[in-house]
Amino acid sequence: MAMSTSATAVLVIDMQVGVLETCLDAAGVTRRVAALVERARAGSVPVIWVQHVDADLPHGSPAWQLAPGLAPRPDEPVVGKSFSDAFAGTTLRAELDARGVGRLVCAGAQSDYCVGATLQRAAVEGYAIALVADAHTTEDACFAGVTIDARQIIAHTHRTLGSLRRPGVEVELATHDTVALKL
Repeated sequence: MAMSTSATAVLVIDMQVGVLETCLDAAGVTRRVAALVERARAGSVPVIWVQHVDADLPHGSPAWQLAPGLAPRPDEPVVGKSFSDAFAGTTLRAELDARGVGRLVCAGAQSDYCVGATLQRAAVEGYAIALVADAHTTEDACFAGVTIDARQIIAHTHRTLGSLRRPGVEVELATHDTVALKL
């Protein structure tokens, strides 16, 4: 279970060039994530970055790089991952524990993959969660011959994650400029 603390961290998930290239409103989401990160830094709230690595996003490649306008500071950890769940096989839990974090403010890409999987896992682990509703994105998807618009996927993400309940855990939905960074 997560530590019983009110310390908050901002978790920026997969805001990478190769992930965002076909996502809805990638430039707008990137600007809002950058604004959220600046709010966190101004309030001395830790920022933790997550970057996916796989055959399509090889470490160090142009596609693997964070979107222009987003850059970790030297004191902000970057967690590499190769699964949708940013906790799986990574140092994320150790980074959160080292900072006494019990609440995550989450933004990034893609809503229906890495953002969703990571938030589901965070809830199971007992973290309080805020999903930044205007600072995550995805792309249109096609499955079994059915095309699902990115706006529908994002709305569905808000519905499913926003109604996620675990003992002692609820997911808050807020915008990048209204989400509480300290409780």
